[in-house]
Amino acid sequence: MESFVDGISAVSTGQVGMIAIGALLIYLGIKKQYEPTLLIPMGVGAILVNIPHSGLISQEINGVEQEGILDVLFDFGISNELFPLLIFIGIGAMIDFGPLLKNPFMFLFGAAAQFGIFFTILVAIIFGFDLQEAATIGIIGAADGPTSIFVSNQLAPHLLGPITVAAYSYMALVPIIQPIAIRAVTTEKERKIRMNYKAEAVSKTTKIIFPIAVILIAGFVAPASLPLVGFLMFGNFIRECGVLDRLSSSAQNELVNLVSILLGLTISVKMTADQFLRLDTLLIIAFGLVAFVMDTVGGVLFAKLLNLFRKDKINPMIGAAGISAFPMSARVIQKMAHEEDNQNFVLMYAVGANVSGQIASVVAGGLVLNFFT
Repeated sequence: MESFVDGISAVSTGQVGMIAIGALLIYLGIKKQYEPTLLIPMGVGAILVNIPHSGLISQEINGVEQEGILDVLFDFGISNELFPLLIFIGIGAMIDFGPLLKNPFMFLFGAAAQFGIFFTILVAIIFGFDLQEAATIGIIGAADGPTSIFVSNQLAPHLLGPITVAAYSYMALVPIIQPIAIRAVTTEKERKIRMNYKAEAVSKTTKIIFPIAVILIAGFVAPASLPLVGFLMFGNFIRECGVLDRLSSSAQNELVNLVSILLGLTISVKMTADQFLRLDTLLIIAFGLVAFVMDTVGGVLFAKLLNLFRKDKINPMIGAAGISAFPMSARVIQKMAHEEDNQNFVLMYAVGANVSGQIASVVAGGLVLNFFT
């Protein structure tokens, strides 16, 4: 009982607040099913690291520095970017680039929907963040958790906790945030635009060549993006080559599941009260929302610009699918199109833009690293 009382009395107000935030993440993961594979481990981890003298994170005991197991995992999997890169192998193995290869002009929307990243970098600088911190905050707009972790760990590791929480939270909130942003910049008539889709087969050879071509192009355009792009495309290559089905299945399931558990728990090292509960954290979360919304708006406005010169009009909502949150964003766009017109089917175009956004987000991360490292 004495030890229990001593432990309770050692808890600070900030640690209580962080335990509450951990419980909120768990609630969102279970009740709302917002990215549960990561929010739940992150929530549990936030509770664990904010219990005094837990031994999970490094602390000084009797004048001797004791290394915690989560710090060991952090050094092993996040400090060297191993966990995010392994997740990208699994993501690549999950993605079918067929819809994009059928409509290559969807690449344009993947690029346009990264506008919010660079817009937010400028805003963050105005509010007093240095260049590297601003670049890290802007990358939240990619709606790509592993890319956000990869960039943050190199440019501003002290912001890794709030950056990760913001990135995965906004990924989870795509079905709530995107419809509001899209309706704000489109008319009902625009949202009802129908797009004729022709089902055309993509050859096996094309699907095999594509990931190698992307690696080569990205390697010369943005070399710093090659770890991300390379692992993503390697995952896709083992999916499409046709002779590594077992490896592809393992990457999509066992690898992603195991690394997601370790990543969610390990990232909590940066979610201690002294590192997380600061004014900067609130600003980061707010600017992350700005980046995410402006990415969505940028894609929509780009589609509207193209419509000024096209005979066959593009449903401007397709532009919003150019973010990296795959496949949630594509589903949101199809749902909105169906609500406006129950005979309107734009899913395959939205999927094409969405997988393009997956590539564009990691290239954007590489460009940010090239500019600001």
